[in-house]
Amino acid sequence: MRNSFKIIPALVLALCAAASHAAQLSSDARAAIPRDVRQLVVIDYRAMQNSDTAMQLRDRVMPPELKQFDEALRKSGLNDNHDVDQLAFALFHAASSKDADENVTLGIAQGQFDTDTVIAGFKKRAVKPQLIRTNKIYPMAKSGMMLCFLDQSTMIFGGIDAIKASLDAHDGNQQSLLANQALMDAMHSTDSEALWSVLDAAGTQNMMKSVLGEAGSVADYESVRKRLQVSWYGMDFTHGVKFNLTIVTGDSFAAATISSLLNAAVLYKKTTGDTTEKVALADTNVTSSAGKLLVSFSASDSDFASLLKSSLFQSMVR
Repeated sequence: MRNSFKIIPALVLALCAAASHAAQLSSDARAAIPRDVRQLVVIDYRAMQNSDTAMQLRDRVMPPELKQFDEALRKSGLNDNHDVDQLAFALFHAASSKDADENVTLGIAQGQFDTDTVIAGFKKRAVKPQLIRTNKIYPMAKSGMMLCFLDQSTMIFGGIDAIKASLDAHDGNQQSLLANQALMDAMHSTDSEALWSVLDAAGTQNMMKSVLGEAGSVADYESVRKRLQVSWYGMDFTHGVKFNLTIVTGDSFAAATISSLLNAAVLYKKTTGDTTEKVALADTNVTSSAGKLLVSFSASDSDFASLLKSSLFQSMVR
C-alpha cells in the first residue's frame, strides 16, 4: 500500500534488549482511531527509551516516517523519558483523500502529561491553536504535524488529515476502532506483548505479498489471497527474541496453501542466504491449523544481533 511503512523489523529493533512489558491501549485511545484502520502498531516506549543499545540500533534503520514522528514528539515540549509510556501508530485511509490507496499515519502517545505546562509553553511562544469543535490542535515545532491532548493521559499527533479523522472518531462523528470487531478480537489475542500489531484484510494481503516475493505471483496465492481476513503479531524479549504471527484465513484450505507457499519461500532463502540468515530461518516455523496460518521465530540475543546486520534484515527495512 502506498504511504505504508515497513514497521515490523524497525520496531523489533527498537525494543531489542529492552525489558518486556505489556503495551496496551486505553479505551480513550481506541476510540480515537477510525474504524477502518489498516494497521495498528503499539510499543512500550519507556522500555525503548531506557535501552541505549536499542536506541542506537533504532537510529540505524528506523524508517523516515517514524524518525519524523519521534523527532516531532521530542520537540513538542514533552519529556520523553518520563511522560510517554506507550506509543502507537495507526495507518488508515483518510476520507478527505481522493486516492483509495493513499493512507495517513496517526501517532498516539499514552502516559501522564503536564498539559498545563505544555500549553503554557505554546502560549509563551505565541503559538495559537486551531479549533476543531472544542478540540485545540497545536503545531509540533516545524515538522508539519499537529498534536491534540484528548486528556492528561492521551495525546494524538500527525498530519492534519489524520488528526481530523481521529477527532471525528473520538467525538462520535464516525465509527471508531471500537466498532471493528475483527480487529478488536485480534487485539485481545496479542496486546499483552511488549510490541504488537494488528492488520486488516488489505494490510494482511499486502504484507503477505511482500513476504512471499516472487512466490506471491503464483496462481495458488491468487486463489486464496482474498481469504486473508486479519492478522496479528507479538514480540517477547524476556529470554532472547520471540516473534509470533497469526493470520486468519477462515478455512483450512487457504491456510494450508499459504503455509506451503511460505515454507517454499523459507526453503529458497535457506539455500541462498548467508550463514546468519540460514540460522535465523532454521528457527522459523510455519504451520497451519483450523483456518489460521501460524509463524513463529525465536533467537538468542546474540543471534538476533547478528541477524540485524544481514542483507536479509536490511532488505526488510528498506
